[in-house]
Amino acid sequence: MRVGLILMEALGGLRRNISMVISVVLVTFVSLTFVGAAILMQGQISTMRGYWTERAQVSVSMCSTVSTAETCLDGAATEDQRDQVKGELEGDALGSLINNLRFETKEEAYANITDLLGEQASVLTEEQMSESFYVTLKDPTQSQVIVEAFSGVAGVEEVRDQLQYLDPLFSALTVATYIAVGIAVLMLIAAVLLIATTIRLSAYARRKEIGIMRLVGASNRFIQTPFVLEGVFAAFLGSALASGAVILGMHFGVDGYLKGRVPFITTWVSMQDAFVVVPILIAIGVVLAALSAGFAIRRWLRT
Repeated sequence: MRVGLILMEALGGLRRNISMVISVVLVTFVSLTFVGAAILMQGQISTMRGYWTERAQVSVSMCSTVSTAETCLDGAATEDQRDQVKGELEGDALGSLINNLRFETKEEAYANITDLLGEQASVLTEEQMSESFYVTLKDPTQSQVIVEAFSGVAGVEEVRDQLQYLDPLFSALTVATYIAVGIAVLMLIAAVLLIATTIRLSAYARRKEIGIMRLVGASNRFIQTPFVLEGVFAAFLGSALASGAVILGMHFGVDGYLKGRVPFITTWVSMQDAFVVVPILIAIGVVLAALSAGFAIRRWLRT
């Protein structure tokens, strides 16, 4: 009987403050959608970073006939210089850091660039290509060791760490995540304040009923519970809408659009990740609503 009465009071409060309830639902929906997007974006960054870090290589390019680096003033790298670089890479000092070592000849380099550029590669010749060592490290964070070992060495034109080319992309995505989180936090603050205001207005509109309930001996918990349920119900609706938006965005935005148009990204967050985010969003919305509504009604009752 008490449960039924509490639910009836909560539903009555929702009907009386329908415009404010809609506002709470919309603000919660927008804020939690940003939260869900930020979580998935950070997951995508972590997935991409892990994928490319495992596959990133350090390339040691030998001098070619057209190289202009200071270490290539004597022309193309000699066989002795190439053997010296190979010996150091396979030696005890560096060999223990290397997981895989691949040597690319001029012929292979020319074939690769021909496949990449097509007819445009006809202006180049095999002799203009650089021989290169491609090093895959056991620990990609140790790439600077290889860079320092061969920078400035005669016969070596350039040492490139492929991860350096991806750092700007990861940095930009991280900044975008921070922006999404910042917007989400601001919207959540707005939602909390709106819920508190809604509860106080609802309590003020029912002040006579609350006074009567106090006179007949109703406990503070019994009086407060319907108001807390109002805030929780509105926030739950907003959380459910945000969860739906995240899942739809994942299905149509990522699976249906981005995966087919961004070929250089081979690993993506999945629908399973989106479903994992759903209970997080609902928990955030419900907990914040319960806390803000409970604080608001307790404070109002003390006045």
